Amino acid sequence: MSAATPTGTSAMDTMRVAGAEARARIRAGFDGPTSGMAPGLVQANLISVPADWAFDVLLFTQRNPKPCPVVDVLEPGQLASALAPGSDIRTDIPGYRIWENGALTDEVTDATGAWETHPDLVSFLIGCSFTFENGLTEAGIPIRHQAAGRNVPMYRTTTACSPAGRISGDMVVSMRPIPATQVAEAVLITDRFPAVHGAPIHIGDPSQIGIADLDAPDFGDAPVIHDGDIPVFWACGVTPQAAIQASGIPFAITHSPGKMFITDEPEDTYRQ
Repeated sequence: MSAATPTGTSAMDTMRVAGAEARARIRAGFDGPTSGMAPGLVQANLISVPADWAFDVLLFTQRNPKPCPVVDVLEPGQLASALAPGSDIRTDIPGYRIWENGALTDEVTDATGAWETHPDLVSFLIGCSFTFENGLTEAGIPIRHQAAGRNVPMYRTTTACSPAGRISGDMVVSMRPIPATQVAEAVLITDRFPAVHGAPIHIGDPSQIGIADLDAPDFGDAPVIHDGDIPVFWACGVTPQAAIQASGIPFAITHSPGKMFITDEPEDTYRQ
């Protein structure tokens, strides 16, 4: 049981309020990246697919836990996550992508209409690296994209994921420039959070994982890199979107990269 604060409100209650307020802000029209929003709470990527594709997606996530660590699964037609009671998966994310036959067909800020045409959708919430950014900040490690008011840069790699059923694709990574003197500490901090991608998958030369130009990310914004920074790459929950394209899934809804579902779950729940 969490200790009560001087006002009699438990720490857990305070976190729930913070999560609810963040989701209310999103429903009211906030449509930007959620990095740094509701610090201390777990954030999650989204992929929703028709029920007859759900097993393939689940198997893909199980075979690729580094980029696809599942934190919750919503049954067909379920709209509220157990990690955020009272939430609505159709409205509580700042941006959604609609996919048909592997092609991106629309981006919206409210996916209610898309859900109405596919009421059997099964939704997977996948841990997001925005969750561990709070730990980096507390350790004095700069988050360059936050400071610049930008989205985190994300890149397709040439690292193939393990195929599962009808689904295959290459890994997507997020990149944060870290001062060289703080890289080891960043690795240790993030390694404690395997449910939100954990330690980096690569440090240094981006060409070794198939990235030709750091200034031209496939998703998000161009990076801000200071003298003495080293590029550090973490597995990213946008990986299922690359798999949607590669596999031609007939219909799917995902979050827009960098625009996450904010839960009521404290980050410490997933700290090892």
